[in-house]
Amino acid sequence: MDNRGIDIVKNMKTVEWLKSELLGNVAYLHRIFVDSEENSRENIEDTLSNIILESYILAQRLGISFKDLDYALRENIRLNLIEEHKIEKWYGDLSRLLDYLEARENRGEVFE
Repeated sequence: MDNRGIDIVKNMKTVEWLKSELLGNVAYLHRIFVDSEENSRENIEDTLSNIILESYILAQRLGISFKDLDYALRENIRLNLIEEHKIEKWYGDLSRLLDYLEARENRGEVFE
């Protein structure tokens, strides 16, 4: 097998591993809310940040750049704002997140 074949297999294994890590962290997030001993702000922040991290790395392995993922996220938020998502109606979280992402981009904190 040539190096290209090895790279394809390596990437496929990496994608499968990242998918399982992502699912494991989503399951752990559920467990955190059930188990009062694990229900701490630190555990919640750590698990949510792992989910975000794994999502970005998985996107990269699937050929989606960080910039394109950020764009898709902003477009998804805009669509949910147009559709008047309940979370937006109740809390205004979507518009605050969009403002945060756009301000971060305007400050040049978005990388190619």
